[in-house]
Amino acid sequence: MRHRSAVLPVLLLTGSAPGAVLPIAQPNDNRTASGVVGDSGLTLHLEARRVMWHPDGDSLRGRVTEAFGEAGKEPMVPGPLVRVRAGTRVRFRISNTDVPDTLRFLLSAPLTNESDTLAVPPGGTAEVHLTPGTPGNYLYRAFTKDVQSENFAIKGLLAGAIVVDSASGVPRPDRVLVVNWLVDSLTPDGSAPNYNRMLFAVNGRSWPHTERLTATVGDSIRWRIVNLNVDVHPMHLHGVYYRIDDFSTPAGPVGDAGRMAVTTRMTAFTTMTMTWVPERAGNWLFHCHFAFHLVPPATLEKGEPAVLVPPKEEHGAHANHATTGMAGIVMGIHVNPRPGEPFTDAEPPRRRLRLVAFTDPGYPDSLPSMRFRIEESGTGGRRREARPGFSPAIELARGEPVSITVVNTTREATAVHWHGMELESYYDGAAGFGGQGRRISPIIAPRDSFEARFTPPRSGTFIYHSHVNEPRQHAAGMLGALIVRDAGAPADNDHSFLLKANRANPLGNGPLEINGMVNPDTIMVPVGRPMRFRFINLSMFHPNARFILTARRDSVFELPADSLLARWLFVAKDGADLPGTQRVTRPARQIVSMGETYDFSYTPSAAGHLRLEVRAGGTGALLARVPIRAR
Repeated sequence: MRHRSAVLPVLLLTGSAPGAVLPIAQPNDNRTASGVVGDSGLTLHLEARRVMWHPDGDSLRGRVTEAFGEAGKEPMVPGPLVRVRAGTRVRFRISNTDVPDTLRFLLSAPLTNESDTLAVPPGGTAEVHLTPGTPGNYLYRAFTKDVQSENFAIKGLLAGAIVVDSASGVPRPDRVLVVNWLVDSLTPDGSAPNYNRMLFAVNGRSWPHTERLTATVGDSIRWRIVNLNVDVHPMHLHGVYYRIDDFSTPAGPVGDAGRMAVTTRMTAFTTMTMTWVPERAGNWLFHCHFAFHLVPPATLEKGEPAVLVPPKEEHGAHANHATTGMAGIVMGIHVNPRPGEPFTDAEPPRRRLRLVAFTDPGYPDSLPSMRFRIEESGTGGRRREARPGFSPAIELARGEPVSITVVNTTREATAVHWHGMELESYYDGAAGFGGQGRRISPIIAPRDSFEARFTPPRSGTFIYHSHVNEPRQHAAGMLGALIVRDAGAPADNDHSFLLKANRANPLGNGPLEINGMVNPDTIMVPVGRPMRFRFINLSMFHPNARFILTARRDSVFELPADSLLARWLFVAKDGADLPGTQRVTRPARQIVSMGETYDFSYTPSAAGHLRLEVRAGGTGALLARVPIRAR
């Protein structure tokens, strides 16, 4: 049951005088619930303040923005945590202390209707009462009617998390991780946000200043992830799978509970509860896989804009890439071994490969072609290459220990991440952070090499890609599919489709590449034989890319009610086979975000022509298409 009060008379008339020193917004680790608990429930008095926020630590210049604080206490980013048991009456009291516009305060569904907002004028105070009855993760936020609020649905950083625990029992230990996004200025014409001034953070800090989390091998770790912004964040965990316990959108829960993943697409104002068990000691990363959300932002002391596609840099600049070349939505986790557990390295390899990074001649340095080729000993010196701007698939056998020596013949430092692979931290590819103790993963400097060793524990669709200067090196072609099959399994019954940026126009609105081609060749599939389609997205700007299989010949427009849409069987996500209860045949349309892989089984029932289309989220613009002929 929910009660709402009328807006109360103006009680607070104070404001920030010109030149006044703004309060510093403290980072909120969301360990402590706010508010006062009494016989009638929880009362939380929030004050909206103009603040100075230091996402990179108080020693660096901050950004002026807006944030909530509990009355009489320091403001914080994100806003104070609300945590109650189901059935507890909650009284929100909102004071607009010194924000010059009327605030619209909103609680997420199903706590209230999304259109049901509370108006709080400058200097005013208003209240809203509610009694949440369903356990889960929720949020509150406030916005105004200015251009930035219209774009971001939040005024500054005026937002926080709400956790509702079960009415009975002891809540499981967990952590609440809130993703923040701030753009503090407009374009010169004042019509849109200035995305060169964007800052991302987790619990109020931007990597490498985010909190370092610790765990022990075998621990059961539970996180609640709250996306407190309108952007999309594919959240990726290195080295191990996590289980999705709950996933909710502003419209309510969706059916992802119980699914295993290494990357999950979190859209605007979504929440996720996830559980994972670290299997190996070492340092691990959990981060957004939207590459431009990890580009280091403007140097605040100098006021420089963020760089979209960084120029090549000398290898020394990225020697500790994970801590100096990444920023924003990143968490580092130190996993300790069990007490008394001896250090164990990867198994001795039974198969050896060389993955050679090289630069194609004849391409401008601003739009290079850099890629990998595969060389395998014991096969007569066989070499496999793809084409300029793309790298060949690495094909491995489940359970077979492998050594892959990455040889860097380019003029730029690099590192290779084995995305989705369960392996030792040292070999994971997070240069300057992965590993354990003094044994830290190195950068691969020009004319240097690094040996990665692992044993694939499962068959599936994975990815290998550069983990240094990703916007530049991914567009250039330093990425590919990593396919693991059971020993002796045929390879002629499947096709991989990797979506990437257009090497020649990585920042443009034109077509993208599938497997390194803007106009891919026709694929032949036999009638009556099940084919495995493996979809991978490593594009730059398309976290909502839709893969569609249709017999419709006209690709100019997407038809929501496409009568010629094929049907396929969903069989795997991020390399993990789905249990039988989750394997469903459904219309052949799937959103695949950056860092995600999806596998479907498709059986052509008759000869004819089909088309695999990839379309942009929202606009439906055609990004790529692959002709398919069944015969």
